Parts: sequence; structure tokens; C-alpha cells
Amino acid sequence: MSDPVGKLPSELDQLPDRDTEETAEWAQSLDAVAKAAGTRRAEYLLRRTLHHAEAAGLALPKLLETDYVNTIPTSAEPAFPGDEEMEARITAWNRWNAAAMVTRGSKYGVGGHIATFASAAWLYETGFQHFFRGKEADGSGDQLYIQGHASPGIYARAFLDGRISEQQLDNFRQESGGNGLPSYPHPRRLPWLWEFPTVSMGLGPLSAIYQARFNRYLQNRNIKDTANSHVWAFLGDGEMDEPESTAALALASRERLDNLTFVINCNLQRLDGPVRANFRVVQELEAQFRGAGWNVIKSLWGSAWDELFQLDTTGALVRRLREVPDAQFQTYATRDVAYIRQHFFGASAELVQLAAVLSDAKIAECFHSSRGGHEPRKVYAAYKAALEHKGAPTVILAQTVKGYTLGAGFESKNANHQMKKLTIDEFKSMRDKLGLPIPDSAFADGVVPYGHPGADSPEVRYLNERRAALGGPAPARKVHHVALPAPADRSFAPLIKGSGKQEMATTMAFVRLVKDLMRDKETGKRWVPIVPDEARTFGMESLFPSAGIYSPLGQTYEPVDRDQLMYYKEAKDGQILNEGITEAGAMADFIAACTSYATHGEPMIPFYIFYSMFGWQRTADQMWQLADQLGKGFIVGATAGRTTLTGEGLQHADGHSHLIASTNPASLNYDPAFAYEIAVIVKDGLKRMYGENPEDVFYYLTVYNEPKVQPAMPEGVEEGILKGLYRFNEASSLENAPAADAPKIQLMASGTAIHWILEAQALLAADWNVAADVWSATSWGELRRDALECDEALLRGETRTPYVTRVLEGAPGPVLAVSDWMRQVPDQISQWVPQDYTSLGTDGFGLSDTREGARRHFGVDAQSIVVAALAQLARRGEVPASAVKEARERYGL
Repeated sequence: MSDPVGKLPSELDQLPDRDTEETAEWAQSLDAVAKAAGTRRAEYLLRRTLHHAEAAGLALPKLLETDYVNTIPTSAEPAFPGDEEMEARITAWNRWNAAAMVTRGSKYGVGGHIATFASAAWLYETGFQHFFRGKEADGSGDQLYIQGHASPGIYARAFLDGRISEQQLDNFRQESGGNGLPSYPHPRRLPWLWEFPTVSMGLGPLSAIYQARFNRYLQNRNIKDTANSHVWAFLGDGEMDEPESTAALALASRERLDNLTFVINCNLQRLDGPVRANFRVVQELEAQFRGAGWNVIKSLWGSAWDELFQLDTTGALVRRLREVPDAQFQTYATRDVAYIRQHFFGASAELVQLAAVLSDAKIAECFHSSRGGHEPRKVYAAYKAALEHKGAPTVILAQTVKGYTLGAGFESKNANHQMKKLTIDEFKSMRDKLGLPIPDSAFADGVVPYGHPGADSPEVRYLNERRAALGGPAPARKVHHVALPAPADRSFAPLIKGSGKQEMATTMAFVRLVKDLMRDKETGKRWVPIVPDEARTFGMESLFPSAGIYSPLGQTYEPVDRDQLMYYKEAKDGQILNEGITEAGAMADFIAACTSYATHGEPMIPFYIFYSMFGWQRTADQMWQLADQLGKGFIVGATAGRTTLTGEGLQHADGHSHLIASTNPASLNYDPAFAYEIAVIVKDGLKRMYGENPEDVFYYLTVYNEPKVQPAMPEGVEEGILKGLYRFNEASSLENAPAADAPKIQLMASGTAIHWILEAQALLAADWNVAADVWSATSWGELRRDALECDEALLRGETRTPYVTRVLEGAPGPVLAVSDWMRQVPDQISQWVPQDYTSLGTDGFGLSDTREGARRHFGVDAQSIVVAALAQLARRGEVPASAVKEARERYGL
């Protein structure tokens, strides 16, 4: 060992050895142990030495994987503070009602999941009884990210404490009648109970990390004392395959988020089968989390295993556990003792000898049911250790049996995720196993009954007493509305009056507006600028020295640009969240900030700015999560449109984000053309989201990096800006206006396309004697939303005219709509436009070119618009057909 043959070079070879003789003695000692006691003993001593070194604080690389045993040995478990028998009865009732609810609903074909909560029941119950702080205590309480498929168990608990009725249990997944329960944690559907949507797998763990981080952000900025708030995220081992599940592990460790605990229910099964059929998911997760800097606690084996480990004097049992793959261990949980003796213990002589002194009952208990996640004492020990660990987040890897207590037909079966009901006989067997006082006569007409010990029963009194001691019911969502005062008009004035002769991109106009709003004495501190490492692209570097970039460590270095006016300034109380290259992380930040009004009773005003292509396309699932969580804030798609981002090419050219955004009912989508439109929209957004009567909506604004002269706001256009359409100017306002009897057409555009139709308006007048009025369509989506509401009203017998129909009524000529988006975006309103309607857009893939070249390619430049307008008029017989051919030739199309 001291001089192994073929030894690979090591980083140690680069370090001088000041005492080669001492080093050789250590190596010789290890060789001697290996020779005298075997390599396994040598390995054991090395591991113990490394553990000791780590505990002593020596600067050594950490072991990424430990033995497949509990982190906290039985001898080190703290005393359990509760009434274990009482808590077992409470858990039994909740197990029963969760299974009954899903089974009763299965006759309606609405589905549901039974096995997940069955495996995780003690993971939740121990937390509810002893750890999870409610919202009626000081502070904000804890934040609970409940695993979506476990929702029946949470409903069952709310039924036991009186917050949910039996009728509601019977309406699980049947919400349209108004008294049902949503399938999963959906705050928008059940806003008094659920806080965080989690069932889109992977988003829960990602959001939990950024929620814990945002708690620290509020604390460090002296907005809310969140020192006593802890974030608990309950996850499945299969869920950890989602890239979002582990995307921010390093962030949590880097920022020392010891206010965060992941609880991963390792039942070794995902939806179709074993999580790591040929491997061990627990060991893989341990290495992944330890490598990322997390504190890892494994709670794998129940107390029945204590005897086995005490008999394992050679380490054979631990080695065998380390080598058996998940799929095989799942098989052990379903097979008889003879099979286990042969296939597990038969692997070595040491194990055969160990098994010889074990009864069949002991082996069956260990392999069929005894898991760390099924014993409240072991769960309590793990949770307590997690809260006491400082300086890093903790992950608890708790092993369970999926479908535990549901009977042999469910437990550890590959198909149990798809199994939605138990038979009456299976329920009776479950009743006997749980010891519940439910008589056979209660199963009338083959319907499984719900069970409740009574509102004044010892179980319910105990449950309520425990929750009162911890700060009230949980989970729970409470909103104490705090209306924010409207910012002073002076912040909006520069955009309202225009830029004079100076050119300014709408991206810069938005940033300038927010910068002014952040100076507001009343609400300035509540703005949360969020950007994924592109702040300079969007002209936000001026915010660096004034607002600061948030870092819990402050700035521990001297920035390279310290002598410049807009240097890179990090601060512990920094206001900007500059997330690095992670749109998913920035979006998780945004969600935490958007929902602070409910989570912490502190309304914040976040704006998240990004390349528009990498918002809705890349993180649209999180946008739905935001809507479900009733978030409020401004999403800003910068460098928007398919032709404004010159040179970047196909994957950077956004022509469809407004189409995706239109699918989200909570998103109010605007594509402003001018700076003053941005001012009006933002001012209205602040009122609608943070005023006296707040709405559960958020705003999506697209802005452009194309410098243009910004006009002053015309009079009387505010309503049109907010509703989505107003006439910007008429043909008669042109210096060389067409004759009164000239052919007429209405040109409408959103965003940067307004400049193309303004140029086209002038060409139509000067070259073709066509009178074109120009309309600014600030929101195709809001026009459509209004029209759809009018259609719905008609079904109720109410007659309402859509705004777009009303405002265009009587406008002469056809309508030609143009945008930097694919044609489906403006075509959203086509059926409610009273005139002949056609559109131009940027359908197809983007490409690298100049703005002018790209617009000519897509046929949306001013000259192409003129040809399209003439073609529309020619079809109506209002200009000669030859004019279209002549225009194409004149403009070189």
C-alpha cells in the first residue's frame, strides 16, 4: 500500500512532504491492518478517521457516500416529546380517510393517488405534531411544500381538525359545483389552505430553495423578520430526476440556507417501477447533495433492524445492503421469508450465520415494513437534527414502503401509482391493521365509510392542542391585505412627455421608469429587480451602485470596475437579484417575491426582465405555477419580437411569446409601442395589483432595444392603452394628406411595428393617394379577453359589444394588422373586427440579419405593408389591380 504498483498521479504529489518518514509509517500501518485484519477492516478505519477529521473541522474533502445505514443511531435519538400512541391513532384516521376519499371518488372516474401518502404519512404527521409552525404565531410561520400526490392525506387531516367537511371529501376532484377539493395543492382553487403549487414535478424543490433565499432577502433588507420561518419541501425520490429538482442545490449551499429542509420520501418507486432499478437512489442522492454542500441525514431502517446491526460484527450486513439494488430490495418487500433467506442472506457465509439466529417473524418485519420513515421517533430525530444544523441546508433521505398499510395488494407493487381504490375486504383488513373502531355494519351498500373519532375526542383535542402550541392550523394560507399608496405622478412624467428629439428604446424607458419608482419614499424599497445575468444588456447597470446586488455575504472582494461610476456593487441589503444564467432560478425568485404579500404579509413589487425568447418558451410551466400561487408583479420580455434582435438568429428570435402568454388566464399581456404607453400600463398595474381592491393577476410587457424618438402622449388615449387599442393618428394629420375621397384603410400595429406602419402611412399617402389611419394595438390579448367576456355574457342573455368592435365601428376601409409576432398573435381579434381583416407577421424561424433585412424577409417592412394594403384595397375594387404589381416593382419586392 505504501508504494502501489501503477499508482496514478495525485494532487498530493504536487505538495512538498516535510516528513516522508512519518508519511511512510502511516502507510505501513494501514498495510499492516489490511494484512492482519483484512481489507474491510482497513476500509472501516479509514472511513472512521475521515469522519473524525470532518467532525474536528479539518480541511479535507468530504466523503460523498456513507454506509447504507441511519445517520443517527438509535442510541443517539432524542427523547420523543409526544404521546406516540395518540399520534398513531391520529395517523391511522388520516390514512383511512385518505384512502376512503380516493376510493369513493373512483366510482366517478376522477382518479386520485393512494400509495404516496400511505408511505409518507409519518413524515407529515411528525412534522404537523412537533415542527411545522403556523401563521398565528409571531412571524410568518413555516412554508410547507407538500408533495402533490400526497394531497389526500392533507385533506384527511383537515377533515379531522374540522376545516373540511365530509361533503368536500366526497367532492375530491369535482370542483365545478363550488364545494369540491382540487386534485393537488392549488392555491387558486383552495386559497385558504394551499400556499404552494408543487405537483408539476421539480418546480416544488426549485421554488422551495428560492423561497428560503427570499426569506433571507427580506430579513437582510430589514423588510420582515423571517428568522423563525423554516421552509420544508416534501419530495419523491423519483421526482429528483427532474432537472429543476437539483438545479439550485449549489445556491442553497453557497448561501448557507439552514432555514431549508428537503424531506425526500425514498420509497424506491416512481410512477412505473423502481427509481433506480439496478442501482441505489438513496446513495446517489446522498452523493449528489453532499457534493453540493448539503447536510445529509439518512433515516432508512426502523428499530426492528437494531438487532440485525448489533449482530453484524463483521460488517457483512452493511456491505450487503450497500450492494443490493433498489429493484431487488423492492422484491424482498413482497416475497416470503424463505426467499429472503436464500437471496439476501445467502450471499455470504457471514450472513447465513447471522440469519440463523433470526426468527422468521423478525426477518419479515425488517424486510416488509420496518423503515425509518415509518417510525415517528426516527423521523422526529431527523427533523430535530435538521433544525439544529447551522450553516447549510439539510436533506433527509427517509426510506419507506410505497403503499404502506394498504395491504399486500398495494405495498411495493410497480402498479400502485395507477391503483385508485381498495376493495371492501382490503379496507376491512386495513381497519384491523390500524386498529380503528369501524364496525362491519358501517360498510352499507358496499361503500367504504369515512371515519372520525368525534370533535371532542382525545385525538382531536390532542391534534388541536399541538397545532395551537405551534401557531395554528397548517397548512394554511392567510392574506392580510396591505394596500400600497400610488407612486407620485412625477415618476411617470418623463415618459408621458416623450423624449423630444432624443432616441430611446422602450427597454430603456421601462428601466428608467422603474429606477424613478425605486426612489419613491413610500414604495421604493418594495421593488425587486430580477435579472438572469443580463442587466447590462437591458441598461440596468445604473442600478448597481445605487440599489446594490443582493448577496448574503456582502462584497468580500474589490470589484475590478470599482473606479467607475456604475461599478458592480454587491451588498447584504442589495435590492437587485442578479441570478446568473438561470431563467428558471430567476422565475422562482419572481414567484417568491410575487407572493410575499400572502406568505409574509409584505407586498413586494417584483419585475423580472429577460430575453423574451427565454421567458414563456423556456419557463412557461413556472408561469402557470405563478398564476396558481396568485402572484402579482411585472414580467418584462426585453429585446422582443422576431426582427429587433439583430444578428442573434433562430433561437433568440421571439415571435410567439405573446401567443404562449395568451394561454394563461392570469397574465395581462401588453406589447406597448411608446414610452408613454409603458407609463400608463405600469401605473394601472400598480393600482390593480397593489391598490385597495387587488386582483390576482400579473403583467407581461414586451419591450424593444430599438432606439426611437418617443412622442408625447396624445390626450384622451389612456382608456385605449389599457383596453388594448386606440387611434394614434389619422391620415388627415399628415403634411401632404390624401384627398377626402381617397381610398381608405386602417393600419394597426403593436410594439416596434408601429414605426413600420407610420412609414407605410406616409408612403401610401405620397405614392398612392391612399388615406391610412394608424392605430396602436397595445394588447391583442386584452382585446380578445374582453371580446370573449362579451360572448359569454350573450349566453347569459346579456348584450355587450366588444371594445374592439365598438372602437372600430365606422372606421372606413379594411383593416390591416401588423406586428413583429407570428400572425396568430394579431389574428386573436379577427372575428370581432367589423371590417375586412388581414394581417402580416413574422411566421417561421428567425434568422441572423440586419433589422431591415429581416423585416424585408418576413414581409413586414414599410414597403411590404404598402403592397399588402394596396392588395387589400384592390380586392375591394378601390384601387386598380395594376397598382399592386407596380408597387412591388417600385419597392424591389
